[in-house]
Amino acid sequence: MIRPGLILVPLALAGCTATEAPRVASVSGKAPPRAAAGLDRVMNQNAAALQALFGTPDRDSREMTARKLQFASSVCVLDAYLYPREGREPVVGYVDARTPAGEDIDRASCVAALARRTEAPKK
Repeated sequence: MIRPGLILVPLALAGCTATEAPRVASVSGKAPPRAAAGLDRVMNQNAAALQALFGTPDRDSREMTARKLQFASSVCVLDAYLYPREGREPVVGYVDARTPAGEDIDRASCVAALARRTEAPKK
């Protein structure tokens, strides 16, 4: 014998469907800026690309399979950690940045500051 209440349960749950949150269009019509835009110049790059961007590293150290290249200026210190990937040349997998005094600083800002020091002045 089927109880009438058991038939109503699936019907009641059928109305409980998940709905997607409404999307908000941006006012300008442009995509919002990415938080790590300046890091694109560094992430997944090899040591030669970093040296082309920043010049000779101030420190170059290795620990097991990882390599750390450090670039310093009066504005900031950037540590780029390169890791090997499937038999290929090591590339940057992580970046850390700080002021010369050791305080945290935005990584993308540090990349921009270090890149400016090696860019040729425009005439």
